Amino acid sequence: MIEEARELQKLLLKKFNVSYKRYFFDKFNFDRLTGLIGARGVGKTTFLLQYLKKYKLPISKKLYISADSIKITSLFEFAKTFESYGGELLIIDEIHKYSGFEQDLKKIYDFLGLNVIFSGSSALQIDNSKYDLSRRVVVYQIEGLSFREFLELKLKKDFKTYSLEDILNNHIDIAYEISQDLSILPLFKEYLQFGYYPFYFDKHSTYLLKLNETINSVLEVDIPSIFNIEYQNIKNLKKLLMILCESVPYTPNITTLLEKMGMENSYRTLYRYLDYLHKAKIITLIKPKTKGDNIFVKPQKIYFNNSNLHYAYCDNPNIGTIREVFFQSMMYNKKLELPNRGDFLVNDKYLFEIGGKNKSFKQIKDIPNSFVVADDKEIGNSNKIPLWLFGFLY
Repeated sequence: MIEEARELQKLLLKKFNVSYKRYFFDKFNFDRLTGLIGARGVGKTTFLLQYLKKYKLPISKKLYISADSIKITSLFEFAKTFESYGGELLIIDEIHKYSGFEQDLKKIYDFLGLNVIFSGSSALQIDNSKYDLSRRVVVYQIEGLSFREFLELKLKKDFKTYSLEDILNNHIDIAYEISQDLSILPLFKEYLQFGYYPFYFDKHSTYLLKLNETINSVLEVDIPSIFNIEYQNIKNLKKLLMILCESVPYTPNITTLLEKMGMENSYRTLYRYLDYLHKAKIITLIKPKTKGDNIFVKPQKIYFNNSNLHYAYCDNPNIGTIREVFFQSMMYNKKLELPNRGDFLVNDKYLFEIGGKNKSFKQIKDIPNSFVVADDKEIGNSNKIPLWLFGFLY
């Protein structure tokens, strides 16, 4: 089995030549047990292979395996055998496809000296595992391409990241510096449609088709492998996504949503479906701040996770929704709430109203730390900031 895994690794590395490193590459430090969690298609496998090549160990002491490409009856016994051969680093991709991985990871941690890095679906429930992996594993959550990363890949140029405070205080100078040699607005429109997932750069013409296939794999393979949902009910998840395409964005009426889905009196089931899609990073639920993590709480708004999903799923994407979706997707590591006035309150401090280039301050007039975020503008002024600039936060 080890020999087969080494042969597959050799074939993979022979054809692997991706040099671009994502925003998290240099921030990644593995402990004895480290997880890389993210949506399907955002580049987890690419990172693992890059890290395998970079890590300073002889190739005989490090090994990459994918849980869906090699038949392992016991992950623990495989790891034990690898360690007995002198192995020191085991990298396991797509671990959610291995049934009972939690128990095996715990045993590897408790009984072996092996270092393990694993990747899995963003829906993995490490914290809720009955094997209590949360005390043993360090988890990195990764996102799709930012607008900055998209530009680096497309233009083969380097761009700096900026903190939220940098952008709020110095956006005119920053926007001018970035855009002086670029047609930034057409590039931004391209990103909104096609730029969130790195596989866009494999073949542009088939991107939306591949994105649809990726999401179908999440619905048909990843979610059923993690949650207790029967395959025949996957059609309800797909139907739910089509209904959400009608949103501008969707402020849910749960009763109406149940009627449209033909699921009357199935409130708890619907809330579970929404939770599955949220954890798999297909949608984003924004809930009242006082309700904690209870899944049976009505969300205030439901967004698709990123703007590309609107173009893949929806016949007529609404530009107002697209703008809000982009903004919230770039704020993935910030505290985000829906205020009484304006569109988003960030970190309990900054109020944002999202709109087109002619958006006024009328709705947030006289509120401290309030900003208009305007699409279709290269350079802002005062507290009016170009929407595209928030794509430089990571």
